[in-house]
This record gives sequence, structure tokens and C-alpha cells, in this order.
Amino acid sequence: MTKNCVIVGVGPGNGASFARRFSSAGYQIAMLARNEAYLRQLSTEIRGTQAIGCDAQEPASIREAFDKVHEVLGPVDVMIYNAGAGDWKSVEDTRLEEFESSWKTNAFGLLAATQQVIPAMKERSRGCIIVIGATASLRGGAQTTGFAAAKAAQRSLTQSMARSLGPTGIHVSHVVIDGVIDLARTRTTMADRPDEFFLKPEAIAETVYNLTEQDPSAWSFEIDLRPHIEKW
Repeated sequence: MTKNCVIVGVGPGNGASFARRFSSAGYQIAMLARNEAYLRQLSTEIRGTQAIGCDAQEPASIREAFDKVHEVLGPVDVMIYNAGAGDWKSVEDTRLEEFESSWKTNAFGLLAATQQVIPAMKERSRGCIIVIGATASLRGGAQTTGFAAAKAAQRSLTQSMARSLGPTGIHVSHVVIDGVIDLARTRTTMADRPDEFFLKPEAIAETVYNLTEQDPSAWSFEIDLRPHIEKW
């Protein structure tokens, strides 16, 4: 039976790689993001994908997007929450609206999206929800006021989800990305860095896919991914 995967937050890095990896495993995939033009182009390149516009900060947009997901694909087996945003400023320089925006994308949107997939997952006593986090969720830096606070909220929310939903058969996990993603723009801005400095999106996607294949007797809640060159 065909399985369905929803990816919230799809860009040219991790999001696109998640879509390619789950497509190769035979999943039908809904790709959600604000940039519908990019999604439509990507859907012509990856088999079994649907492009659906969605603003992760707006509950109405999330509900509308998931209504389309359920109409086109049916019940969701895997949801990957990859939407993320933040400002890298000090506590003095961070504007309140920037702080709120970071929280809405990383935590508020996660709650809104999760509530759209829980009922069908509980009804079938199975499902996976994977949240893509960051090292900032574990510590606040001098210049990561908004981003760190939002990612910490996201991580705590994910922990609550895992404890609440695990007994119902839903595997919730949090992936800490520690490093710089290998993209054309990061290669350009960090041209002096060696290859081993960058995290490869396809390698991240492989780990995320493997999380969905874990036996319930040995589920991972949190896993961190980094190249050896990254300080931690």
C-alpha cells in the first residue's frame, strides 16, 4: 500500500532532498511552502510529488493546505516539519515583531501542522512526525536571541508531543542540525571552506528516512547530525 509523506517547508536544500528520498521509497509526497512557483518546478522533477502553497505562520493557511493534502493523498503516514526562520541579533537589537515571527514559524506552526495529522495517525495507531531542529535549541548565543528562543520552544514542544503521542503508536523525533548545509549559496559565501565543512542534504535525508523505519521497541527521540569538523 502506498504511503504518504508531507514536508512542511521545502526549499532547495533539505526539503528537496527529503522529497527525493521519500519518493525513491515509493511515497506519495505533498510539498508545502510559500514559494509555490518553486514547488511546481520541483514537482516536475520528482515523481509522485504535489505542490501546495502554505504559510507556516498562519493557521488558516495550514488548515487549507492540509485539507488539500487529505483530499489529494489521503491520511498522512509521515510528516516532516522543516519550516524554520530566525533573526541573528543580540537581545538589545532584536525587535519584538522579529522575535514573534521566529516563534510563529518554528513553534506555533509546528503545533498547528501537527494537529492536522494526529487524528488519522491515532485512528490507525501509527505514524511518524519528524521535526528538523538546530543546535540553537540547546543553547542561546549572544547573537541568536530570536532564533535560539524559537528553536528551544520547538524542541520542548516536540518532547511534549513525543511523550503524549508515543503510547498511541506515533513516533515523534527531533533532528538537531549542527553545521552549514551544502548549497550553492553557502558554497559561494564560504568559498574558503573545505568540502568536509558542509552537511550534505542527501545524507541528512537518509537519516530522516531511517528514523521512519525504526522498530517501536527502539525509537530515537533526538539525533544530532554534524560533520567532524564542526565544534560541539
